[in-house]
Amino acid sequence: MQVRTAESLPYEVFETEHTTIPLSDGAELAARIWRPDPDAVGAVPAILEFIPYRKRDHTAVRDSVHHPYLAGHGYASVRVDLRGSGESDGILTDEYLEQELSDAEEVLAWLAAQPWCSGRTGMMGISWGGFNALQVAARRPESLGAIVTVCSTDDRYADDVHYMGGCLLGDNLSWASTMFSFNACPPDPELVGPRWKDMWIERMRHSGLWVEKWLRHQSRDSYWKHGSICEDYSAVQCPVLAVSGWADGYSNAVFRLMERLEVPRKGLIGPWSHKYPHQGQPGPAVGFLQEMVRWWDRWLKDADNGVMDEPMLRTFMQDTVPPSTSYEDRPGRWVGEPSWPSPHVDAVTWPLLPGRLDRTTVGSDGTTATALTVRSPLSVGQFAGKWCSYNAPPDLPYDQREEDGGSLVFDTDELGQPYEILGAPEVELDCSVDRPVAMVAARLSDVATDGSATRVTYGLLNLTHRDGHGQPQPLQPGRRYRVRIALNGVAQRFPAGHRIRLSLSTSYWPLAWPPPEPVQLTVHTGSSRLTLPLRRTADSDDVTVRPFDPPEGCSPLPTTPTRPGEQMWRVTRDLVDYVSELEVIKDSGGYLLDDIGLTIDERVEERYSVRANQFASPRGEVQSRIRFSRDDWVASALTRTVMTCDVDNFYVHAELDAYHGTERVLSLNWSHTVPREGV
Repeated sequence: MQVRTAESLPYEVFETEHTTIPLSDGAELAARIWRPDPDAVGAVPAILEFIPYRKRDHTAVRDSVHHPYLAGHGYASVRVDLRGSGESDGILTDEYLEQELSDAEEVLAWLAAQPWCSGRTGMMGISWGGFNALQVAARRPESLGAIVTVCSTDDRYADDVHYMGGCLLGDNLSWASTMFSFNACPPDPELVGPRWKDMWIERMRHSGLWVEKWLRHQSRDSYWKHGSICEDYSAVQCPVLAVSGWADGYSNAVFRLMERLEVPRKGLIGPWSHKYPHQGQPGPAVGFLQEMVRWWDRWLKDADNGVMDEPMLRTFMQDTVPPSTSYEDRPGRWVGEPSWPSPHVDAVTWPLLPGRLDRTTVGSDGTTATALTVRSPLSVGQFAGKWCSYNAPPDLPYDQREEDGGSLVFDTDELGQPYEILGAPEVELDCSVDRPVAMVAARLSDVATDGSATRVTYGLLNLTHRDGHGQPQPLQPGRRYRVRIALNGVAQRFPAGHRIRLSLSTSYWPLAWPPPEPVQLTVHTGSSRLTLPLRRTADSDDVTVRPFDPPEGCSPLPTTPTRPGEQMWRVTRDLVDYVSELEVIKDSGGYLLDDIGLTIDERVEERYSVRANQFASPRGEVQSRIRFSRDDWVASALTRTVMTCDVDNFYVHAELDAYHGTERVLSLNWSHTVPREGV
């Protein structure tokens, strides 16, 4: 990334490292504001990023790269911590609550009323901040003129970290544990004074155990509908720039927003994981801050800069790669589509035949009615990677051949010419199962000439949700059903000589929690099919895609390492007691924020295990340790969450221990039993 010095920006930037924004109920939210020189530019639009990740420390380095950059291009760029996080007042008890969204409206109104603000505002954010930007846009605050939403979703139930296709995701536990740890972080005494300890203890006592809350909503109910703008796309009345990456968990939302919003909109999907595109990995990273400046200039300053003359959707068409759990860069090219759905994409159907995907022989070889069965071992899924890659390598899927050993596999012949897909593949199955609760994982892979299989995309379906996520219905064993499994959208080029593979399994642990009992799936060929979104390159590549500028940003805040970190992803199998385990270590190490003299040290360990083929044996455990220190002040928290199950219930146990120096100031334990509801 090219670093822009303060002197090279169009305007000199002034920073307010900490201030508070008053709310109508008397609470105050902590804010950090970067603004251009008012004497040089006058009143300017304000851009809000509103998240719980602690502006003072956890996001301080990241924020220092892009917020001053936006300020240096003529905007007041504002980072505000949610109520109950960082140095803001209050307690944070869940995601996207009504309190959070109404607070955001008050913050926008406060910004618009400041003498240094032109009265026009925007919202931006990645992940949580991308979510609430969409949700606040649907509430139509008066000053909000446009948003930029990165790695977010319009559907909190069907397309978020909690559930996928009605299946409970393993990331539901790891994400809940992340917020469990964040909620145990203390405010900085340097800013809030001696009340820091009371604030800290109050938060830990009352933030709650979020994983238990999410487990009690196993189908699409009013809890998930709140904040899901897919309930009414027309509520969004301001322009939307929606962004994600193919290695991220949220690329599907970009397609839906382009198709269903009724406002000026643009979509961008690169090869990236859960990162802003100017910091995007796998690369290539792009000049996303320049893209944002152009977006804000068009909608907050009325600049006639041609933003809306460009393709509605720009995506990175990925070329083939060997399977790997991490990539520095992905080969490929940028392509553009004038609208979505694209006139350049056709749905092409491949019938499922025994072991084959073959469009030429259906109905002619007497095999179209074959019944194929599979009962997948619980080891299928150990090489699946994360539901969402957080760029903590190695968290991408590895060679799928071992996974395919426990799956039904269907291959094309070697491709005679390159084959490009753009969009969401779909599998339609004529199938039956032998249990009332079952799931299917469908994987699409690029099979090279040496036999290695690189997963391109995948989809999950809890078959009790076959008719929708609102009212799941148990299956009648032996009865045939027609079900549709949507795979994640993707842009992928399969080269000539390779094969396309569809794999079907009845488990995918630990990416998704398995059903309560082993399941035999019967798939009837001929009447089952795979539909691929074929992109025609002959005319579609005539759409002009403006080259991206190189990534830019301001100099990050200086830090001094105090302890090296560690990243590990290890699969082990004990052939004595038949326990298989995935161990993930995400150790950020320790580092000193030089400007405020604060040292942060953090380590997270995740373990997901299963014994042989015992469906009551899956176990997930996440332990976190975080420590803050300055001079003789030390505050630390240890959290641990364990989730297990049997046929009827999920079981959650959690522990929190907090220390001021060597004194343990709080110790809490939770134990909950949550009935399974068709999951």
